[in-house]
Amino acid sequence: MLGTRAIVSRIYRGEISADIVGRPKLWYSISGVLLVLSIAGLVFQGLNFGVEFKGGSVFTFSAPSASIEQVRGAVNSGGAHQAIVQKAGGDWRVTTESLSSAKVTEVKQSVAGELKVPAEKVSTQVVGASWGGEVSAKAWQALLVFMVLIIAYLSVAFEWRMALAAVVALVHDLVITAGVYAWSGFEVTPATLLGFLTILGYSLYDAVVVFDMIKEVTKPLGPTSRITYSEAANQALSSTLVRSLNTSLVAILPVAAILFIGTTLFGAGTLKDLSLALFVGMIVGTYSSICVATPLLVQLKEREPRFRELRANIARRENSAKRQAKIAKTQVAVAPERDNGADEPAEPEDDRPGGGEASGDRTEQGIPASVTVRKVVQQGPRQQPKRGTRQQRRGK
Repeated sequence: MLGTRAIVSRIYRGEISADIVGRPKLWYSISGVLLVLSIAGLVFQGLNFGVEFKGGSVFTFSAPSASIEQVRGAVNSGGAHQAIVQKAGGDWRVTTESLSSAKVTEVKQSVAGELKVPAEKVSTQVVGASWGGEVSAKAWQALLVFMVLIIAYLSVAFEWRMALAAVVALVHDLVITAGVYAWSGFEVTPATLLGFLTILGYSLYDAVVVFDMIKEVTKPLGPTSRITYSEAANQALSSTLVRSLNTSLVAILPVAAILFIGTTLFGAGTLKDLSLALFVGMIVGTYSSICVATPLLVQLKEREPRFRELRANIARRENSAKRQAKIAKTQVAVAPERDNGADEPAEPEDDRPGGGEASGDRTEQGIPASVTVRKVVQQGPRQQPKRGTRQQRRGK
């Protein structure tokens, strides 16, 4: 337990880092798969635009004992087609194509007769297609203005490479979130657009926090530095990783409560559209700011001449003759330790009969060949007699 807490504490302080920057192919592959699935959903499934965008008629009434089939049948009996039935709390919300005033009256009478609901309790709303087109145009204008302001801010506060990486991450988040809406069939309403703009701001906030730390850590790098830009950026990302994850978790929990608890228990219609965009966007935005924007920024920065020179200098020092000599010296020092671990040490050359340097001097010194010569080397401290003081020696 203590070991786990120590590891978590070191991760929180940034002392243990994961090589996120060094694996761009892995993150790009994951993002590529998500983008392909999202684009496929947008092309083949399409977005389910609400009545605010495509126009239509909306009928809202309360019939607690009725079922979805009964409500749909009552509306169709009045002459309406393409009815989309939703339950928001204790009320029913039925969306149809645009109807004339006479058709709207017929539908109200049909609902009142079959579901036993007073006609004056059935509220109606007719939205024209022109109004929906105006809402769509305003939404695109807001998104365009948002992108321009973001690019300008990041270019001034940081640099154009960081702005480009942040914009790529934002587009990445938008496409994947829209793909989730396409596959899930959730209705796209003005609340959904608000959710999209919110997740863009959240994703941008996370990216700015990471980029600011990277800028601070990589600022002192020079030709004599010992680490590359990629290694410094990975250290900066590791120091902010836990903070980003904690912030995302705290923000996602209430959104998840609205999405899963509110829609299933209370039938929150408008909040459902907004909460899905926030839930998906926050998760994807956190992922993109860490695993998409940062590796892309590092790849762009590594192409700068000064950082290419820094990488070349580090590689040159690693492969220098001095380092090679140091490695060779280390290997030589390790070799005798391995030899001392042998089971039977080799017999000294001087101890073998007729071997070693003594064999060359035997004939000159007149020593017979049958006599074995051993050299004795004293080991340990020499045992010298104590001389004593001068008076002690005179007393003898």
